[in-house]
Amino acid sequence: MARIGLYSGTFDPMTNGHLDVIKRALKLVDHLIVAIGINATKTPLLSLEQRFALIEKEAAPTAKKLGAKISTVSFSGLVVDAADEHGATIIIRGLRGAGDFEYENQMVGMNRIMNPKVETVFLAASPETQFISSTLVRQIASMGGDITPFVPASVKKTVLAAVAKQQKGR
Repeated sequence: MARIGLYSGTFDPMTNGHLDVIKRALKLVDHLIVAIGINATKTPLLSLEQRFALIEKEAAPTAKKLGAKISTVSFSGLVVDAADEHGATIIIRGLRGAGDFEYENQMVGMNRIMNPKVETVFLAASPETQFISSTLVRQIASMGGDITPFVPASVKKTVLAAVAKQQKGR
């Protein structure tokens, strides 16, 4: 039986931290589904299509090398429902620090009650990525800072183009 995992987030943009978790999760599952959460109250910097393309571009080589499958989907609603819908029995969660653990640990308990078939696995952030967040990357990019250390090159190019477009429209 294939082990199917689901890793969710907004990935707006995907950071080196996200990529680190994806690469490590691919060692644990046969098929990793990267699920992009859609929040109707937020306007993302990058389109859904851009986020799909960047995740696939950056993660596919690792999946191929490891003999695993990676796919992307979008969802709105509960992560545990998205996992169930796509046949995932493992939810992958990246933890940057103690604050993340407190929040995520509560979610594990709630998810376990809602769907006991789904298990959650925490992957602690690598020391070199634990401080990176998509929010900070967007802020740095919008203020003209260098995001090179925080995102893959293809993501940097797409983010800078989106920021320029956004600033031009103001």
